[in-house]
Amino acid sequence: MHKYIVWDVDPEIFSIGPLSIRWYGLLFALGFLIGMQIMTYIYKKEGKPEEDTDTLLIYMVISTVLGARLGHFIFYEPEAFMQNPFQVFMPPFAGLASHGATIGILLALWLYSRREGSRKTGQTFLWVTDRIVITVALGGAFIRLGNLMNSEIIGRQTDLPWGFIFMNADYRGLTEPFKVPRHPAQLYESLSCFVLFFFLLWFWNRHKEKTPRGSMLGIFLIWVFTLRFLYEYVKENQVAFEDTLFLNMGQILSIPAVLLGIYFLVRSFQNRSMSAG
Repeated sequence: MHKYIVWDVDPEIFSIGPLSIRWYGLLFALGFLIGMQIMTYIYKKEGKPEEDTDTLLIYMVISTVLGARLGHFIFYEPEAFMQNPFQVFMPPFAGLASHGATIGILLALWLYSRREGSRKTGQTFLWVTDRIVITVALGGAFIRLGNLMNSEIIGRQTDLPWGFIFMNADYRGLTEPFKVPRHPAQLYESLSCFVLFFFLLWFWNRHKEKTPRGSMLGIFLIWVFTLRFLYEYVKENQVAFEDTLFLNMGQILSIPAVLLGIYFLVRSFQNRSMSAG
């Protein structure tokens, strides 16, 4: 019986001339499309202007892509960024950092909440972020599935029966030395995001407009980045300089995110207790 899983999936679905449709792009777009349907439902249930979700989608797309691209270069390839900052905006847009995307999204939602219409309809920063994290968790699950289809962000070698042999992996330009069973780290993160998505959706459905402000944002940050910190122990480092660090860049960046999540979660229940009193 074969002990391991041989992963030999073509990252390209099909191509028409120069146009190539890839699993990663499809899953990335699917996250936004389904996410905005969920946000429209939430806006309707809580009596917010449903048309505002169109504007929110624009904020989310731009902040996610720009934040992820800038984060990748600033955190992982600062020398390349200094040499040519414009490559951030140039295809094929290889290299996206989830920490950068998180920072970009939070900044964009703060700007969105400052809009005149958003202020009048009670779409405060914490109100929006508490609901948008539901869709971000789902989007994160799809994106990590996209990473799996691309055979990227591969894990370290393992002898566990669910180890993946990534036939199409190209780790730091080397392929053959890495044809060994490895942790499917992308799948670990994807499943974790699906669990978080369903929990946050249940949590919101239970409380709706009475959701403690900042609670869902706090839960999201703590869950995602605590697990990200731990998963880094079974993942290959993304860039060579991380090999010399006690903690890699993903772990270093996850620590302040977890602390911020604890702050929002504690503050949300403190405010709720004060309101009840």
